[in-house]
Amino acid sequence: MTFPRHPRFRRVDKFVSMEMTARDTEILRMVNRHRFLRSHQIADLVGGSRQQVLRRLQRLYQHSYLERPACQIDYYQQGGSRSIAYGLASRGAAHLRRMDDIPFSRMDWTSRNRSVKRLFLEHALMVSDIMVALEIACRQREDVRLLIEHEIPLPTTTRNERAPFQWTVTGSGNEKLGVIPDRVFALESGDKGERILCFLEADRGTMPVERAKHDATSIARKLYAYSLTWKVGIHRSRFGISRVRVLTVTSIESRCESIRTAASAVSGGHGIFLQTHITSGFSPATCLAPLWRSTTSHLVSLLA
Repeated sequence: MTFPRHPRFRRVDKFVSMEMTARDTEILRMVNRHRFLRSHQIADLVGGSRQQVLRRLQRLYQHSYLERPACQIDYYQQGGSRSIAYGLASRGAAHLRRMDDIPFSRMDWTSRNRSVKRLFLEHALMVSDIMVALEIACRQREDVRLLIEHEIPLPTTTRNERAPFQWTVTGSGNEKLGVIPDRVFALESGDKGERILCFLEADRGTMPVERAKHDATSIARKLYAYSLTWKVGIHRSRFGISRVRVLTVTSIESRCESIRTAASAVSGGHGIFLQTHITSGFSPATCLAPLWRSTTSHLVSLLA
């Protein structure tokens, strides 16, 4: 059976009708969970026939449940072969609001996710690469569970905050440093449900590792803010977890070494900093293994 070809980034006036299935809802949940996902990542997460998933994705896009960010268009016009990235559209957000009672704001999700810029999308997809690998790795093991932001049981004082996964620390010169991790998650393991809190930084090489001016944005300044977070115990008071890791995943190995050097120069909290690079065979099979470089240059596991 052959299927007609349709434009990748334009909805057609007449498209085959569809009834929402449990798998469609699960696809929407996965896209919402990760903000943006490529089609092959969605297939890996929901399982089953890859071709069937691709057909469902096409229908979910054509019926305005999912959006394909327009900043991808030029890549495919040049003959690119990467799988298409998807974000939630307004109709998909409304469906999840009905199904899961998710308190979505009534913003225009379609316009929001259609109009993202290329740099933002590429960074978000790198975060998704990391988080999808971790999610699949944890699914394949019985001794560890991945908890993303809304699944981490927070103290009441934190839970009631408007932005519980952002905070401010005070530097040595009384300057205020804001901390906004790319993702916050916890790894829960052992019979007692012991948790390791992880702050993820996905580095695509767009920010200098160090700058001459201390107050200018840099990777080193971020690491300094995380060291202050550890010193004042924000991981305990804000998240109720005593063990913490700051995970930096870079796009190339040389950046990984530069960031390790910067982390080594931070005063205090050296044990919380781990780095790896996405080209080092980062996958569900390896991401929990001793793939992570500590500030002493030793390779350690995320669960160590």
